[in-house]
This record gives sequence, structure tokens and C-alpha cells, in this order.
Amino acid sequence: MPELPEVETVVRTLRKLVQEKVIASVSVTLPRIVRRPDDVEAFKAQLSGQMIRQIDRRAKFIKFVLDRDVLISHLRMEGRYGLYQADDPVEKHTHVIFHFTDGTELRYRDVRQFGTMDLIPLGMELEMEPLAKLGPEPLDEQFTLPVFHTMLKGRTTKIKPLLLNQEFLVGLGNIYVDEALFRAGIHPERPAGKLTRGQVAKLYDSIIATLGEAIEQGGSSIKSYVNGQGEMGMFQQSLNVYGRADEPCNVCSTPIVRMVVGGRGTHICPKCQK
Repeated sequence: MPELPEVETVVRTLRKLVQEKVIASVSVTLPRIVRRPDDVEAFKAQLSGQMIRQIDRRAKFIKFVLDRDVLISHLRMEGRYGLYQADDPVEKHTHVIFHFTDGTELRYRDVRQFGTMDLIPLGMELEMEPLAKLGPEPLDEQFTLPVFHTMLKGRTTKIKPLLLNQEFLVGLGNIYVDEALFRAGIHPERPAGKLTRGQVAKLYDSIIATLGEAIEQGGSSIKSYVNGQGEMGMFQQSLNVYGRADEPCNVCSTPIVRMVVGGRGTHICPKCQK
């Protein structure tokens, strides 16, 4: 599933491709992708005539800010967007097409069909699902070290499942939690509230550095992720532990170990993360 760096990369690409385009009409061939409104015909009618004013990200969600509404899109496992000319052949598994007045089309393709779209009145998007209960953004200036320390205080949950909880802190998935914990030298099963102040500081810096570097490299293309122009991310070449079971640690040469923490496949260096 795309994590914060991948979604941020898609957002930045889409801004260049479709911002300020006007939607003439919308085609939907898989109605269950549209969750709100529950009438897909109303969804299509509401979007018609609106301009895409801005494209933003909240957690792992893409926000298309329109004239009257905000379209909130979650890519889930394999959702992807691409800009096409109207006469270009439509690929299999293309489920939603936004037809623009200039003759181009933004097409949403989703092989696994797990993606979602919610159309919410402008100004109410942060008060309604799916954005209402999300935690702070790790790259937001309001997410400071003292704030992070307070968030962890007294928590008995293992640190990895806690970091994966989107109501605690958004945007982090399996890849970047494993990488951040490795950089900080913290075992994923350590209770969050037992981290020392020094470990909290290291983890805070590691989260921000890992996400920042991943965004610079366009995210990680582990399976099928590409941005809105079909380009792969390159951060997978910089991964220290994720997906590297039995390979030598880049720091100490100890073989990387794969284990299960909180039901999720987890990669660690047993020497660097005691």
C-alpha cells in the first residue's frame, strides 16, 4: 500500500498534470469505489462543471479541492492515476474517468479494486470520515519533539503497531516504520512508553529523515507503485532492512531477520536493534 512518500509524490505530479482543469463529465464503471454520496449518479452530477482548484495530501489520502466539494481518494493497494487524451485506448481495470473540457482525461485504474472515493462539501472534509479521526502529520511543523514525547508517554503498546496506527500518527506504513526504527536503533517490540528521552529523539529524527529522503527519491516502488506519469520511485534502493531478510546489515553485517510484530511482517537487524 502506498505510504506518505508515495502519496505525496503522486500529489505533486497530479498538481502539474490536472490542477485548474475543469471536469466536463465523469464515467464510473465500478460504483463501489464511490462511497460518498451513496448514489453514483449524484457523484457524477456534482463533479460536472467543477474546477480542480488545488490538490493536497492528508495522511495517505489525496484531496482534490474543487469549487464546491473536496474529492478524497485513497489508492489502497494498487490504485493509480494517469492523464490521457480522450481518444487513447482505455486500459483494463480503469474504473473512474474524469473527462476534462480540454479533451484530456484523468483515469483511475485499480487492479485490486480496493480504492475509495468520497465527495464531501468544501470546508467539511476534516470533520467527516475518512479524515476526521486522523493523527498529526509527521512532516508538519506542529509535530515537534516535545509533542512526540508527550504522545508516547505512558503508552504500553509496542512501538511498531503504535506507529502504524493512523489515529496516532499518519502516513507511516510497514516500509517506513521498519526503516525509521532501524535508523533509531529501536526494537519494534519495545513498549512505546519505555523509550528513553534519547531514543524518542532518535526516533523523531529518523521518522522525519526517512520520509524526507523517500519523498526526494519519489517513494519506493516495491511492487507496482508509480506516480501519475508512470515513473517508479527509487527509495527502495536505499532501504536498510525492509525486504532484506537474510542479507547483511549495512552497518554491522549481521543478517537481517524477518519476524512478525502486531500481525505485520517486520524486518530488523538483531544486533543494531537489541
